[in-house]
Amino acid sequence: MTFPRLRPGGAKTTALRVAGLSLVWAISALALQAETLPLSVAMTRAATADPSLSAQAQRLRGAGGSLLQAGVKPNPRLDLQVENLLGSQPYGGIDRTETTLTYQQTLERGEKRQARIGVVRAERDLIIANSRIRSLDLMTEVQGLWIEAMVAEAEAGLAQDRLTLSRQAQTEVTRRVKAARDPLFAGSLADSDVAQAQIAVDQARQKVDALKAQLAAYWNGPVDFDLDPAWLEDLSAAGATPTVMETPEIERLRVQQRIATAQVALETSKRAQDPTVEAGVRHFKADGAVAFVVGGSIPLGRYDTNQGAVVRSQAEAEAAATDIEMSERIRLREIAAISPRLVSYDEEVRRIDAEVIPQAQRAVTQVREGFARGGFSYRDVVSAQDALIGIKTRRLFVLKTFQMERARREQLAGQWVPLIPVQDAK
Repeated sequence: MTFPRLRPGGAKTTALRVAGLSLVWAISALALQAETLPLSVAMTRAATADPSLSAQAQRLRGAGGSLLQAGVKPNPRLDLQVENLLGSQPYGGIDRTETTLTYQQTLERGEKRQARIGVVRAERDLIIANSRIRSLDLMTEVQGLWIEAMVAEAEAGLAQDRLTLSRQAQTEVTRRVKAARDPLFAGSLADSDVAQAQIAVDQARQKVDALKAQLAAYWNGPVDFDLDPAWLEDLSAAGATPTVMETPEIERLRVQQRIATAQVALETSKRAQDPTVEAGVRHFKADGAVAFVVGGSIPLGRYDTNQGAVVRSQAEAEAAATDIEMSERIRLREIAAISPRLVSYDEEVRRIDAEVIPQAQRAVTQVREGFARGGFSYRDVVSAQDALIGIKTRRLFVLKTFQMERARREQLAGQWVPLIPVQDAK
């Protein structure tokens, strides 16, 4: 960025220009800062960039064609009959032929067309429900990966803490070795520990970068975002009661029930026999006379009443209703089981913060002070530091478990359903 040179114009003018340049620099610095990516934004970006939405649109287009076809009436039929043609005796020629041309139309009864349309509409809704499940599954993947990235960021922080402690110990060991109070190998051990801690930091940062790149790949975007570490520390969900919404899985079961119910109506409509009516004209070759003919036919539903298909459809509809009830029970049971576990994890984190970490930090301080006076060895310092890092690692593990369980409860409760891209059912 190139800025104009300041020219003499008085102290006031110079001050205003300096203030203006400071504002420009501040805005430029803010523009260069990476955005903080919330979980909801990551999930929405992934869902809206999902390539399967194009396939979904094509399936809905196909369903529209099926709906159009379901409403079509049976085609009419033209029937041509030639009688008394090339027979024996007086019918040996074509002089006494009778030609009949009729127009026939089958009349659907029992509201078959409406029943077919009902089935196709429900099947179209099933396409939408399956697509919504696909979107929510994708969002759930992103949520899990987002939590992994958050934890990786925290692990990188722990690795940096270990490196800081190792460098502090290295400084003290180097001082003691130079004063001939510790052997040379103590300094070598300290140098080795610092090198290992640095490797751990580098690997932790590489893991964070890889996970963020995986996240960005869901929406083909750049890795120019940060993650808010405060989210991982948020344990407020432990005491909250989730609002349970209908999930796409339940929506699909309800659609399957509607399909089965519509199928019952369709199979029942097939019990009604469809008559065929016809009208036409007959030509008598012998005298050139013409006469109109009318007629019709209707199948006799004496044996095949489609009862078996009706019974099957009714059973499928009842089974679908049972599936809905069982799925709801299982979902509520899982939510009820997760909630107390969240409370337990929250309590463990709080007790670690209040009771364990302060004691471990105090132990590190005491051992390092004793080491400076010659009362402890370098390995005692390392053991105390490892104990502190181990406690913090346990705390991070509990936080991760809490957030994964929370994500599962949110999925079961349908918290992220409003973020699913709207499907056009037209």
